[in-house]
Amino acid sequence: MKSIIDNKNLLNRPFILFSLIVIAFWIKTYTVYQIEFSLGIENGLQQFLLFINPVSSTVFFLSFALLAKGKNRNFVYIVIMFILSLVLYGNVVYYRFFNDFVTMPVLLQTQNFGQLGGSALALIKPFDILYFLDVIVLIALIWLKIVRPQMELPRRAFIAGLSAAILIFTGNLALAESDRPQLLTRTFDRNYLVKYLGVHNFTIYDIIQSSMSASQRVAADSNDITEVRNYLETSYVKPNEKYLGAAEGMNVIYISMESLQNFIINYKLNGQEVTPFLNSLTRDKNTLYFNNFFHQTGQGKTSDAEFLMENSMFPLPKGSAFTVKATNTYQGLPEILKNNGFNYTAALHGNSKTFWNRENMYKALGYDMFYDSAYYNMTEENTLNYGLEDKPFFKESIPYLKDMPQPFYAKLITLSNHFPYPLDKEDQTIEPATTGDKTVDRYFQTARYLDESLEQFFNDLKASGLYDNTMIVMYGDHYGNSENRKPAMEKVLGKKITPYEQQQLQKVPLFIHVPGEKIQGGIKSTYGGQVDVRPTVLRLLGIDNSEYIEFGSDLLSTERRQIVPFINGDFVTPDQAFIDGRLYSSLTGERITEEIENKYYSDFVKNQLDFSNKVVYGDLLRFYELKGFQRVERSTLDYSQEKRYNKP
Repeated sequence: MKSIIDNKNLLNRPFILFSLIVIAFWIKTYTVYQIEFSLGIENGLQQFLLFINPVSSTVFFLSFALLAKGKNRNFVYIVIMFILSLVLYGNVVYYRFFNDFVTMPVLLQTQNFGQLGGSALALIKPFDILYFLDVIVLIALIWLKIVRPQMELPRRAFIAGLSAAILIFTGNLALAESDRPQLLTRTFDRNYLVKYLGVHNFTIYDIIQSSMSASQRVAADSNDITEVRNYLETSYVKPNEKYLGAAEGMNVIYISMESLQNFIINYKLNGQEVTPFLNSLTRDKNTLYFNNFFHQTGQGKTSDAEFLMENSMFPLPKGSAFTVKATNTYQGLPEILKNNGFNYTAALHGNSKTFWNRENMYKALGYDMFYDSAYYNMTEENTLNYGLEDKPFFKESIPYLKDMPQPFYAKLITLSNHFPYPLDKEDQTIEPATTGDKTVDRYFQTARYLDESLEQFFNDLKASGLYDNTMIVMYGDHYGNSENRKPAMEKVLGKKITPYEQQQLQKVPLFIHVPGEKIQGGIKSTYGGQVDVRPTVLRLLGIDNSEYIEFGSDLLSTERRQIVPFINGDFVTPDQAFIDGRLYSSLTGERITEEIENKYYSDFVKNQLDFSNKVVYGDLLRFYELKGFQRVERSTLDYSQEKRYNKP
C-alpha cells in the first residue's frame, strides 16, 4: 500500500485531497462572482446563497473522480477542474461585454466564433491566467510527485459524494425559493439563476431547458396557433387614418445602425455634435423620430433586432433564433411584401453570409437576394473589425439598389460602430471622450463615422434617382456600451446610473423618413420597441396587417398600449418601469415603494412573451395558412454571384 499512498503526506489521503480541491474551486468561483459579475445582491440571504452555491456543483462533478483508480484519479481531477474552470472563464469573457451568461444555443453558434477577432481579444485580460491557478497548482503537485497516485475507494464513496451534492443543492434551492418564489419556472433573467444557484448549476439547468424546448415542436399542433390567434385578436389596435398608406407604392430601405444608443442623438462632446446628420433628421418635416424607442434584443444582439423587425415576434430567451430556429416556417417582412406588390427583396451586409447563419435564415424569411461580403471590395484598407467599413459599404451598395426592380425592399446592415470601436486615424473626425475607459471613449468617434456614412448614403440615394420614391427606416439594433461600462457612462451622462437609468439606456433611435411631405414629421414620444416596427411600416405602405401573427402594435396608432416588454420579463411604460422585481416611476426615475397595482402590465408582458415563444419553439406558423398567401420556396433561392441579376 505504501507504493500507492504516502500516509505521512495529508495531500495523499483521498478525502483530504478531494476536500481541498473542492474548497479551492469553491473559493475561486466565489472570487470570480465578486470581481467579474454584477448580480445585484440585495440582502444577507442572497449574499449567503452566492457564497455557497458553487459547492453543490463542484462536489457533484468532482465525485466522478472517486470512481477512478490510482494515478487515473488525479488525471480525472485535472480534467474535471479544467472543464469547470473553462465554463467559468467562458462566462467571464462573455459577461464582460454582453452582461449575460453563456447558454447552449450560444455555444451552437460556432460559425460566429472565427470572426470575433479583435472583439474577443479586447475582452481578455493578462491576469485571467489566475482563473486557472488551481488547475496549474494541482498539475505541478502531481508532476513534482507531492501528490501521488490515490488508493482505490469503494463505490459508496462516489454515491456519498453525489448524495452530498444533491442534499446541498436541495437546501440551496429551498432558500432561493424563499427569496425568489418559482425561480426555475417563471424567471427569464439568467442573472437571477446564477445569483441564486451558481454558474455551473445554471449550465445544467440550461442544458435541460434547451432539450425541453427542442421537444416543443414535436408536441405542437394547429390548435396552438388558433390559441395564439385568438389572443392577438383581443389586442388588435386600429390604424391611424392620418398615416395609413402615406408611403404606398414606395421602395423601402431598412438600415440597421450598429450599436447606436439614443443618448448619442443631440449629444455634444467638447461642444461638437457627435451625430449632426441624424440630429438634423429629428427636425426634418419628412421624418418621424421616436425618442422613447427601446431595443428588445437578447443574446442574439443584431440578429435578434433583425428577428424583431422582420417578424414582429420576440427573440428567444436563450441563443439566437437565427441560429437555432432557421428551419422554422415564418411570414417575414420580405415574404409579406412580395405578396403585396413588391418586386424584389434583398439584404446587404459587408460580412460573411455564415455569420449569425444569415444565409439560411434569410431564405426562411423569403429574401430574393443576399449581398454578403462576396459582393463587395473587401480590401485591407476598406475593412476593419467585423468587415467592410460603412462608407465603402454604402457607396458600393448603390449600384445594387439601382438595379433592383421597383418597388423593392432592401435591408442594409452597418458594421463600423461595433465593439471595441476601432477606427482608422484618417476616419477620425472628432476627438475621443476622456472618461478613462478606452472603449467608451472611442465609441463617439465610430458613432460620428456612422453618422457621416448615413449622410453620404442619403446624398448618393438622391443622385441615383431613388430617393424621392423610397421610405427609409433607420434603427439602432442594440446597446453599444453594456452595464459593465457604468462608471465611464456616468461621466458621459453627468449623473449616477440607477437601475432605472440603466434601463433607459436601452433606448435606441428610430427614424422613419418618407419624402414628399406625405407625413407630418417630428418627434414622436410614444413608448415602443423593435417588435412594433413591422406593423407600423406595413400600415404606412397601406398593407392590411390584421391577419398576420404580430406581437407588436402600430407606433402611430392612437389606440396602442404603450407597454414595452423585455425578454427577461421587465417592462417600461410612460408611468412605470419594472426592473428586477422592483417598480420605478417613469416620471421621476425614483423607486416606488408603496403598493401600486401593476397586474395588467405584468400579465400583458407575460402573455406577449409566452405566446411569442410558443410560436417560435413550436414552429406554429407551419400550421397558419392565409388565403392567397404564397410562401417562398427556399429551394428556389440562390444567393451565389451568378444569380445576383436574376430578377423575378
